[in-house]
Amino acid sequence: MFSLQEILFYIYVISIGIQLFYFWGIFSRFAFYKKKVKNTKYPPVSVILCAKNEYTNLKKNIPLIVNQDYPEFEVVIVNDASDDETIFLLEDLERAHKHITIVNITQDLNFFKGKKFPLSVGIKSAKHENLLLTDADCEPADPDWIKKIARNFSNSTEVVLGYGKYEQEPGWLNSVIRFETLMTAVQYFSYALMGIPYMGVGRNLAYKKSLFIKNNGFISHYNVDSGDDDLFINEVANQRNTKIEIDPQSFTISEAKKTFGEWWLQKRRHLSTSKYYKFKHKFLLGLYSFSLILAILILIFLLTLKVNTLIVLILFGIRILSQLVIIKKACDQLVEKKLLLFSPLIELFLLGVFPIMILTNLIIKRNRWQ
Repeated sequence: MFSLQEILFYIYVISIGIQLFYFWGIFSRFAFYKKKVKNTKYPPVSVILCAKNEYTNLKKNIPLIVNQDYPEFEVVIVNDASDDETIFLLEDLERAHKHITIVNITQDLNFFKGKKFPLSVGIKSAKHENLLLTDADCEPADPDWIKKIARNFSNSTEVVLGYGKYEQEPGWLNSVIRFETLMTAVQYFSYALMGIPYMGVGRNLAYKKSLFIKNNGFISHYNVDSGDDDLFINEVANQRNTKIEIDPQSFTISEAKKTFGEWWLQKRRHLSTSKYYKFKHKFLLGLYSFSLILAILILIFLLTLKVNTLIVLILFGIRILSQLVIIKKACDQLVEKKLLLFSPLIELFLLGVFPIMILTNLIIKRNRWQ
């Protein structure tokens, strides 16, 4: 018979082993990834974004999009019943640029909350097969943004997953937001490289119009506020039709939330969709967090009782070192700075916050658009 202490020690060893498998068996695929570019063709592209009272962001970012260095593209902007000065700005832009198409939704016809209805209108209005989606508050990192994303399209490639960065600013909250964004990208890029893509981000995401139509758009999850990006990709992406693009010129850049309350609402919205993922994705994502929480709790217990203290500390040290190596490589890949040193502490903070957010989502129903 094993004692309780022995059982917990073995569970601890297994939990650490699971963590190491994630770092070296899964996340390392992205951390050490080197892209081989074969396709240099640039097919016609429709860039699509939706805007609701986004006058300031549109004025800042649309010139960066319409002046992209790309052979043939259009910019489709869906004005979702804005009541600020957006309409006048868009009319001026449409007159100045022949490749801008404005779609005005003049009344609030969106019976379901969220971006899916206006985005669907924009997609159906697009004249090109290859779609590149972004948000009004996102700016392309480079004039070759469209080129870097669109070069991945081919007869077999229908989905391209890009990276949406947040601007680096001083402060703990900014570090938390950027680290969480980094780790989310590490996961969805790594799983895509494994052949089991599960999500993308609407700030920088591309797919074919025919794929959208074949899937009946967002119809299967239209009553879910969020999910125009991750739930759609969870349904349509697979090993054969999906590629990733991580050239720094392919990034988009957004301004991070300034207050904890704003970020809290944003992450609650993001987390609300995960329960609709395919089982295999929920299992893989959940096992990582569960094994880490279990390892930390048992670590505290074993250290308190002084059970195999040296072995326990060495195992956890190996886990921390593995984490730092993978995060360092991921930061290099995605050009993220000043995150490595505090990454274990930030991860611990998120492990405590996310379960509270998930519980809050179960209790309080969201009814906001953005």
